Amino acid sequence: MKLTVFYDGQYWVGVMEQQEQGKLKAARYIFGTEPKDEEILNFTNKEMWGLVSGLSQEVAVKFSAAKKVSPKRIARKAASEVKRKGVSTYAQEALQLEYEKRKKERRDISKQQREADKALKWEMKLQKAKEKHRGH
Repeated sequence: MKLTVFYDGQYWVGVMEQQEQGKLKAARYIFGTEPKDEEILNFTNKEMWGLVSGLSQEVAVKFSAAKKVSPKRIARKAASEVKRKGVSTYAQEALQLEYEKRKKERRDISKQQREADKALKWEMKLQKAKEKHRGH
């Protein structure tokens, strides 16, 4: 599991990435103002697990062959990882899939509500028409 905290120009954002068996899940959390160390620690201990466990969309991740890497290269890679802003493209793809899923669910629910309202109005219209003809 990996947490990346960065400033996106408006808010401080944390992106959680969970990688299991070649699949990656990602969630985004907006901190707002710059988070303090205690706030990040509290978030990782309590809230992060709830966010990641609620995710259902996954992205397949390609693994490169494991090679022996020199310690200097590892140090350079760690330094560049610290400097890097943003999240991986796999995480972006996982976030996008999650957003699309939620958007589709909201769209389906609102469509069902519209159809129910339309059916109710139609029933009321029929009832009103029957009441008009009752006296004749």
